[in-house]
Amino acid sequence: MKKRLIALSYYALFWLFFFIIARLFFISVQLHNAFQNSIGELLGTFWHGSALDISTIGYYMILPVLFSVPGVFFSGKWYSIFLKCYTYILIVFSSIIVVSDANLYSYWGFRMDYTPMLYLKTPGEAMASVTTMKLVLFFVTIILMSAIFIFIYKRLIGNRFGGFERIRFWWAAIPFFMVLCGALIIPIRGGFGVAPINAGSVYFSKKMFLNHSAINAIWNVGTSAFTQKPVKNPYEFGDLASASAIVDTLTNKKGIPENVLNSTRPNIIIFVIESFSGYLIGPLGGDSLITPNFNRYVKEGILFSNFYASGTRTDKAMPAILDGYPAQPAQSIIKEPKKSQSLPSLVKILIEQGYNSSFWYGGEINFANFNSFVIGSGFNTIITKNNFDPVNYNSKWGVHDHVLLNTLEDSMKTVKEPFINVVLTLSSHEPFEVPMEPVFQGGDNISKYKNSIYYTDKSLGSFLDWAKKTDWWKNTLVIMVADHGARISSDMLNYSQMIFKIPMLWIGGAVSKKGIRIEKLGSQTDIPVTLLNQLRINGSFPFAKDLLTNESKSFAFYTFNEGFGFITDSSSVAYDHKSKKLVFEEGKSPESAERDGKAYLQVLFNDYLKR
Repeated sequence: MKKRLIALSYYALFWLFFFIIARLFFISVQLHNAFQNSIGELLGTFWHGSALDISTIGYYMILPVLFSVPGVFFSGKWYSIFLKCYTYILIVFSSIIVVSDANLYSYWGFRMDYTPMLYLKTPGEAMASVTTMKLVLFFVTIILMSAIFIFIYKRLIGNRFGGFERIRFWWAAIPFFMVLCGALIIPIRGGFGVAPINAGSVYFSKKMFLNHSAINAIWNVGTSAFTQKPVKNPYEFGDLASASAIVDTLTNKKGIPENVLNSTRPNIIIFVIESFSGYLIGPLGGDSLITPNFNRYVKEGILFSNFYASGTRTDKAMPAILDGYPAQPAQSIIKEPKKSQSLPSLVKILIEQGYNSSFWYGGEINFANFNSFVIGSGFNTIITKNNFDPVNYNSKWGVHDHVLLNTLEDSMKTVKEPFINVVLTLSSHEPFEVPMEPVFQGGDNISKYKNSIYYTDKSLGSFLDWAKKTDWWKNTLVIMVADHGARISSDMLNYSQMIFKIPMLWIGGAVSKKGIRIEKLGSQTDIPVTLLNQLRINGSFPFAKDLLTNESKSFAFYTFNEGFGFITDSSSVAYDHKSKKLVFEEGKSPESAERDGKAYLQVLFNDYLKR
């Protein structure tokens, strides 16, 4: 029995070594972030992160310990063969997560959880952001890591489990191994404390990169996979009635909006522009050369200059824009048809008012459960990648924006009014490959991103210039809004306001006020109420406010992975729910912004759970 215990101890140490190398690999891939910290701080990630490493080892040890029980009676190599197969599978699985996590962090700014797994139903679209070279390097790295650790296991660990003899004192060995298996709950839950271990348990620094480095990605993926559909609100900060009262005050529906349209039944085109970050837009302080057409049209319409995305991805943006429903920190309601189809819908309301509706997207409609959402929204016509000749699939995501908009133009030469058309662009998505000669020189991501935005802006400008010549333009409102910003540099913290600030522009013949700015803080969630009030149409959107009434509060709420940001005219905060503390605060009264943000999130998630 002693020999078996020693072998199992070596097996546990093997996995501890694996996780140490995995953390070293993560830090090596994120060298730009790592160099901003001292060696002592980086070493601290290994010490503090060891708690989650040991917890993961506890899970990995369950089967080896459990299978030691029949090993009491049976000798031979069967146990060695079982453990070899089991370990090889775990090595490959763990290597995939480790390599994926290290690469995804550069884009997402948080450690990998179950979220990427949700996109594997449409692997083609999930891989569309990745260049061929990166994809090759990705798989080569996984193969190398797996091969190295399989070799280490074979040479140093595997031979320790060969040729076990039957244990003579089986009556003592069986309960011993059963107790040992049960005792694994101690490292799994992180000790004897009342609360089990969680990701926030390994946070030890004010620098989020160090805290993130301490997290074991495999533990994080496994935990989020089993807790992705909570049945209890994890964001209970206080009394629900008090929180609801705060939300009611924030979203005050009283007041008469300023009229900015000359029609109560205008045609409506909503352009949801992929990754159209505010920091690149000239009128919002960006480079005026990147979006010349958008800049030109700002002079002809209404620019909402303090406007924010609700979340970080398109699947979180669409319910906000079309349903007035804010993004959730860790969930995506669009992926749960039962819930998403219960949401109030701007499109459905307009259809009831006699509007013809269509949805245009040049990509794969099944990606991130878009198909269910779009169909559930009630669109009369849905145009997707499947409606185009494969010869036009000149983007990794589908058809490029100019192809989509040219087809939209052809369809609108004869169109029945009034109409609402929702158009989702895609060319400015990673990997930022567009069908034009680069305007901004350089092979780096930022230059590619600028070129992709320039291309989409050019495509939109061409369509709008044509639309202005049509008969229906004089009674048309065009809303241009981003789905989300882009975290193009690892310098951008995942909770940074810079990532979430986006433009929204209202233009068209139906706009009666030209060249004005709306300074009130708002977000995508406010679009349905603001629009419907201009049309004198009632709609129930509990988390939205009217951006054009004096009575509504000036605030913006956004979410990032396990956290939220809340901005007012006087203060702004970012709250990380894992560490249960603010990671950013500024202004006169951040405590008030934190209170309101917590109330908003608590009421939002309570509503989400009930749907």
